[in-house]
Amino acid sequence: MIELNVYKNNDETSEQYGKAYARVDYKEQYDVSKLARHMSEHNAPFSEGTILGILTDMVKCIRELTLNGNTVKIENLAIFKASVESNPCSRYGVMRASIGEPTTKVGGVTTETGNAVKSMKLLAQATGEYMREELNKDVVLGWTTKAQELINADKALMAGGSGGTTTNDTNGTNGGGTNTNGTNPTNEGGTNNGGGDNGGGGNNDAPLDEG
Repeated sequence: MIELNVYKNNDETSEQYGKAYARVDYKEQYDVSKLARHMSEHNAPFSEGTILGILTDMVKCIRELTLNGNTVKIENLAIFKASVESNPCSRYGVMRASIGEPTTKVGGVTTETGNAVKSMKLLAQATGEYMREELNKDVVLGWTTKAQELINADKALMAGGSGGTTTNDTNGTNGGGTNTNGTNPTNEGGTNNGGGDNGGGGNNDAPLDEG
């Protein structure tokens, strides 16, 4: 089961200011070593060490292949591929196949560098059983204890009872435990990851579901 936290959007510049959202409360992070141990406990015919070696080599090979312009598809998981965040260049003729800022400033004079790429990044595009419609069919959702308390208290207020007071989240992280995914977004719960595998003009990447 995936447990959800709740929080409010307190960005006053947002059209969704004051709206309530849900987000995942992640339990723990599995690195390759922990994943190998977990797999070995599922009656696997291979030892934990053997599985760890295979997974470690797989990670290295995916990096090697993607940096050579290939995509790597692991069925029912994801398609891995390298992508770029592009810089805006004034014309084709000034473009260079290099990474860096689009302009440089020396002595108060701004000059176009011609760097076509600002940065590289890895994309993981869901495929098979990890596509959205498949996840939607299989997932079981529930609330964290804290989130359920906030929901129940607000229901009591809506019904005109005493019900306690609700907590106003001032930074988008309140309500329902700790978000351990390493990010602290202000406007979550309504984000779209998508757009086509097009490096032209910025950060337009392939959708996270395979079409």
